Amino acid sequence: MGEIESRIVTKIEGPLKELGYSVYDIKFKSGKDATLSIVIDRKERIGLDDIVKVSEALSALLDEDDPIDGPYTLDVSSAGAEKTIALEQLGEYLNCYVNLHLSHPCKGENIVEGTLLKLQDGEATLLIKDKSKKKEISFPSADIDRARLAIEF
Repeated sequence: MGEIESRIVTKIEGPLKELGYSVYDIKFKSGKDATLSIVIDRKERIGLDDIVKVSEALSALLDEDDPIDGPYTLDVSSAGAEKTIALEQLGEYLNCYVNLHLSHPCKGENIVEGTLLKLQDGEATLLIKDKSKKKEISFPSADIDRARLAIEF
């Protein structure tokens, strides 16, 4: 993260938290078509109304004490329905439908997808679909090397 991004994050973190959001990512592209891209996040899904509300709040906040010289476009977006989950935050997504990549296969699979039921005592438990039935599977949580939200069909 560059100097401009760091200054902006410091300025917007508190007000975003008050609105119920956090900064997921931030990038500033300088030049003729300068753009400040801010990706917001929260556990609940983020809709268009949320983007509009946050855009208006951040625009007003950044206009007060503009940390960027010259004109730029503010682009606010969400992390998305299948956002990456930091492994240290996985416990915050209990009862959510997730896609997990494992370093050691579980029942022959390196990728498992289901509802995260438990994450305790070094073990993860998912409720997965197996053909037309649902069943619980458990495996060492240390085997999870990547995680993201998933869309359940």
